[in-house]
Amino acid sequence: MGEETRYDDYDRLPGASLMLTTITILIMAAALAAGLLANWLRRRRAAAGPEDEEEASISDLISPLETLAVLLVAFVIVVAAESYGAAGAAVEAEAHRVDQLYEVADYAPEPERERMQGAAVCYAQAIMTYEWPAMNTGEKAPEASVWSSEFRSQFKALAQKDASAFELLVEADDERSVARQTRLSEATPTIPTVVYWFMVISLAATIGGFAFGLPRRRGPSHFVLLFVLAGLFTGSLLLIEDIDKPFSGQIRITSEAMEETADDIGEDFVADHPGHPLPCDANGLPSRT
Repeated sequence: MGEETRYDDYDRLPGASLMLTTITILIMAAALAAGLLANWLRRRRAAAGPEDEEEASISDLISPLETLAVLLVAFVIVVAAESYGAAGAAVEAEAHRVDQLYEVADYAPEPERERMQGAAVCYAQAIMTYEWPAMNTGEKAPEASVWSSEFRSQFKALAQKDASAFELLVEADDERSVARQTRLSEATPTIPTVVYWFMVISLAATIGGFAFGLPRRRGPSHFVLLFVLAGLFTGSLLLIEDIDKPFSGQIRITSEAMEETADDIGEDFVADHPGHPLPCDANGLPSRT
């Protein structure tokens, strides 16, 4: 059964990623421009009088908004980073369990030994070829699930022959399955769309408020700090959006761990079963006999 997407209203497909990034940048730039324009209009229309009280009042209004925006960004970054870390750990765990499954199969008698070890190699190849490119949907690749079913089929035959090997293999396969489910679950975005856009609006309002509240007697340093702050806020949003897609963003988790496992156990299969072909092709699809 495929892994259910955790937030149906936040389906960020790969084709929409660039649009989401562009909209985020445009909103932040528009907020900065609007704040500067409003500040210019305020200065033009300001009557002569004590400006300190007016600026102090604006600063008092902006301060709570700044606090809200910073706390929200910090919270969302932590959530996204935890999901990214969990995805990376699941990838490493799955690759390790596939390797362990191959090694534990050495304790099984023939022909189950060869069949399970061949299925382990084919599973790793199918994961890389079919499931990895499609993980944004959070669904399993049936091409890889064929070999999961093959494991269970061999377990049934093995249960009547060697109970100790059966228990070890079932435990290793269960841990592999859990790691796979976790990887697929973490592949889908963690941050709901309403939270992301609320954060964008909050940061945009904060930037606009800072620009609007620039003092009348301002120097280049005020503008430098304002643009640096706008850049940092925008960068934070783009970072969150990227790491919330751990397998398709710029800072993506690669399939290197599974590739190394596939190469390792593939070489072991050739050495352990000389002259016997794998039950699949190079992509992990079952061979036609």
